[in-house]
Amino acid sequence: MEKEKLLQDLKKKIIEKFNLKQQPADIGDDEPLFVEGVGLDSIDALELIVLLQQDYKIKLDNAEDGPKVFKSVSTMADYIIQHQDANV
Repeated sequence: MEKEKLLQDLKKKIIEKFNLKQQPADIGDDEPLFVEGVGLDSIDALELIVLLQQDYKIKLDNAEDGPKVFKSVSTMADYIIQHQDANV
């Protein structure tokens, strides 16, 4: 999947899942998803893991990777691209 399309797709899904009042364009690709950025919290991280599994058929291999993978929309997209290629 092309990264630009994936970034937009992820932003839409994050806004939908967490009922955010933002538009996809309001979320920067490298803006932090947690705390000072988009404002997600640790419970939301579990939802992001579920989103990866349900929408992209990708399992987070190691829970310790979570903070790195879910740092921003861009890091999520990179992880998805990397692991979808591995699953093909």
